[in-house]
Amino acid sequence: MSKPRSLVLPPRTRVRRLETARGPFAVLDAEPAGERRGTVLLLPGYTGSKEDFLALLEPLGEAGYRAVAVDGRGQNDTPGPRGRAAYRRRALALDAVAQAAALGDGPVHLLGHSFGGLVARATVALAPDAFRSLTLLSSGVGRVSRPQRVRVRALRTALALLPKDRVWRAMCRLDGRGEEPDTVDVPEVADFLRRRWARTRIAQLRGAGRLLLDRRDGTEELVALPAPLHFAYGTDEMVWSTADLAAAAARTGAHHTVIAGAGHSPNVSHPRELADRLVGFWERTAAPAGVSTAP
Repeated sequence: MSKPRSLVLPPRTRVRRLETARGPFAVLDAEPAGERRGTVLLLPGYTGSKEDFLALLEPLGEAGYRAVAVDGRGQNDTPGPRGRAAYRRRALALDAVAQAAALGDGPVHLLGHSFGGLVARATVALAPDAFRSLTLLSSGVGRVSRPQRVRVRALRTALALLPKDRVWRAMCRLDGRGEEPDTVDVPEVADFLRRRWARTRIAQLRGAGRLLLDRRDGTEELVALPAPLHFAYGTDEMVWSTADLAAAAARTGAHHTVIAGAGHSPNVSHPRELADRLVGFWERTAAPAGVSTAP
């Protein structure tokens, strides 16, 4: 999971409910420092939440972008039903389409982190005219790595058999192996992670895990998307194979960003460098044909 290093709200950021045609969603809505150059909708990953993007909101705002990070249905502060059908790929994609529409900014940039990337891919396929671009952040095609498949299967099984607080304690014992810097020594962050886990629906955790274990490749789906595509990940990515991500970027002709020294959550560990790379991609997509922009 992504672990925010701080829970302090960046300047010009509101915690609010986004009312959509598919119900309310909890969001962090960050306005730009000056003239708005665009809007980006940010979808979090497995066991994550909108707070995973806290460090990214300020640099995006400084660059002129409104950034809206959302808790998906059943995640953290957004309510969600208990039924399995509510967490299928199409249902989650329809939610994201509704969220983009509710922002009222016309076509927006879409970024999905990890599991959020799987939702984002399906979202753009469903409503391509609603999105100016798609960024898959630490998210890819094909299956997640074998160690991650083992972890996801174990978590799904544990959630079906054990009390949720006991599963959390087991996760804490196993966590911190190659992902993000440990934040459990920061009391407010450790408290938040515990509360987030308690508030996230078991049906959401099991449903998202099921999608992460899907065997489909998805590259052809990405090739067919009309929206400009961007793969971004760290050199130390460990959920998806970096070789597979590079190959997918080449096969799809996507913009390709690799952040040196970053693990699975560059949004936490390298937010300013990631923001610079995102803005460069968005500027490139907005440039008229035949006009080059700085990388």
